[in-house]
Amino acid sequence: TRGDDLGRVVVPKEIRKTLRIREGDPLEIFTDREGEIILKKYSPMGEMSAYAKDYADSLAATLGCTVCISDQDQIVAAAGVGRKDLQEKDVSRELESIMQERESVVAGLNDKNFIRLTREGEEDFSNQVICPIISDSDVVGSVSILDRNEKKRFGEMEQKVALCAANFLGRQMEQ
Repeated sequence: TRGDDLGRVVVPKEIRKTLRIREGDPLEIFTDREGEIILKKYSPMGEMSAYAKDYADSLAATLGCTVCISDQDQIVAAAGVGRKDLQEKDVSRELESIMQERESVVAGLNDKNFIRLTREGEEDFSNQVICPIISDSDVVGSVSILDRNEKKRFGEMEQKVALCAANFLGRQMEQ
């Protein structure tokens, strides 16, 4: 890596691609005891992970569903049945796309807009609601409500709950 005229670190394209760092994404730079440099993509949602976990726990307990809160790269908080299979997993390209398009999704397993949340894609949920989290006009993550009950169908209520959570988390990040 090298610095530009303003002293910013310029990360080569190959490293950005490998680490999934977009041009202009903020980085944290650390050194370890041996003097090695560690680059880590800065995640504002990651800074709020304890808060996001409490929020996800509360929603999951209230709705009786699984709730995931992600930043743009991974699930930062998960609660409810199957949370261990989701926590800290990389988000799927489809979820990245939904976030970037700033669209909300309500889907059942057999709907064409149903997606896997993680790159591993081993989830066995039947219903999902996904809403992007927007802070200061930037997409910073998503809130997903998931359920395994095939007979249940998510609707407007679950979508509004996810949207409310996404709006609240986005506003908390602005403060």
